[in-house]
Amino acid sequence: MSFDIALSGIQAINESLNSTSQNIANAGTYGYKSSRANFSSLVSGDVQTGVMIGSTTQSIGKQGGVLNTGRGLDASINGRGFFITKNQNSGQVEYTRVGIFDASKDGFLVDATGRKVQGYPIKTGTTTLGALGDVPIPTGSIPAVASAKMNYVGNMSADWTAPATAWVAATPTATPDPSMFNMSKASVLYDTLGGKHTLTQYFARTASTADSVDVHYVLDGTEVGGPTAAVALKFDTTTGQLTAPTGSSFLLDLTTFTPAPANGAKLGKVTIDYTGTTGFAGEATTTANAADGYAAGTFTGVALGTDGSVIASYNNGQKQSVGRLAIATFPDEGSLKAIDGTSWIESVNSGTPLVNAPGVGMGGNINTSSLEQSNVDITSELVGLMTSQRNYQANSKVIQTESTMLQSLMQAI
Repeated sequence: MSFDIALSGIQAINESLNSTSQNIANAGTYGYKSSRANFSSLVSGDVQTGVMIGSTTQSIGKQGGVLNTGRGLDASINGRGFFITKNQNSGQVEYTRVGIFDASKDGFLVDATGRKVQGYPIKTGTTTLGALGDVPIPTGSIPAVASAKMNYVGNMSADWTAPATAWVAATPTATPDPSMFNMSKASVLYDTLGGKHTLTQYFARTASTADSVDVHYVLDGTEVGGPTAAVALKFDTTTGQLTAPTGSSFLLDLTTFTPAPANGAKLGKVTIDYTGTTGFAGEATTTANAADGYAAGTFTGVALGTDGSVIASYNNGQKQSVGRLAIATFPDEGSLKAIDGTSWIESVNSGTPLVNAPGVGMGGNINTSSLEQSNVDITSELVGLMTSQRNYQANSKVIQTESTMLQSLMQAI
C-alpha cells in the first residue's frame, strides 16, 4: 500500500511540475496568467490511497505589471475586462488581456495572432457608435473639406488712433498701405477641392468713434465686397467687452468670389466668430486665428486613444476616430476556459459576458502605449520548485525503504 501511495505522490508532483515549468517559461509573456496545480487525496472507501492533481486553476483576476512600450497600438486594461477578438478560421469569439494591435492589409484592426479585434465602428464624420463587430480602418484617402467657420480672438487696443490714410479697396495689384490700418492677420481657407486661399483681415480704428474697429477682408489679394462691406467690431468703453456684431460673429459669403478657384472648386460661406475679442488698452494681441476645413489626405497610421478610440491619421494633419474598442467582463472570469496561456473562451460557469466601451462599468480603463506583463512571481515559483523537489525525494525514499523491507523479508523467508 505504501508503495502505491508514494508512487501516486511522485506522479502528482510530476504533473504539478508542468504548471510550475509553464509559469517560469512564460514569466516574460505579455498577458500570461500563472497557473497552479491543486492537490487532492485519493480515497477508496474510508481509506486514503494516495494523492492526485484534482484541478488546475489560473490566477486570471490577478493583474500583472504595466510596461510602457511607446507604441501607439499597444494597450493594457486597468481593470477586470478582456479585449474581444474573433478567430478568422473558426469564427470563435476569444478573450485576451494582450493588447498588441495592428492594421491588417484588408483594412481591419487585428491582434498579434491575426484575430480581428471587436469594437464599435464609427461612421466617418460622426460620433455615433455602430453595432459591436469588426473595427474597419479606412486606409485610403479622405476628401477635402471646404472651410465653413473661422475663430478669431484678440485684443483690439483701445490706444489705437484712426489710420492717417483712408481705406482703399485692395486688388491683386494694389496691396493696402500700412497707413490704412492698425493691424492685419492672415488665415488659410480651403475650397471644395482642398485648394488653399489666404484671407487677410485688416483692422482699422473707425475715424468717427473710439469704441469701434472696422475689419476689411481681402481674399487672395482681392477685397471681398469692397470698402462698404467692412464689419464694425464695437466694444463697451467701460468693460472692454465686444458688443457687436450680434452674436459676436459675421457671415462672409465667398460663393460669388471672383476670380473663382481653379479646376471648378467652390468657396462657401464662412462664419467668422469673434467671441472673446476685447478692446482693452495696451498691446494689440492675437490668441486664436484658425479656420476649419482641410485638403485631401492619405492614410499614414493608426493609434489608440485613452478612451479606447481607434484614431486614424492622415498626411494632411487630420485625425478621425474610426472605431472604439469593446471590453468584456464576466460574472466569474476564473471559470473561463483557457485555450492557451493568454486567451480564453466563454464557458457555462463563467456566465454571459457584459460588453461595454472602456471606462464604462467594471471593465476598466485603457492604458495606451503599454502592455500588461505576466503575473508570474518567479520567487514563489522557485520556492515551489524546491518544495516539489523535497516532496519528490521524500516519496522516492518511501519507495526505496519499501523495496529494502521487501528484500529483507524475502531473505528472511
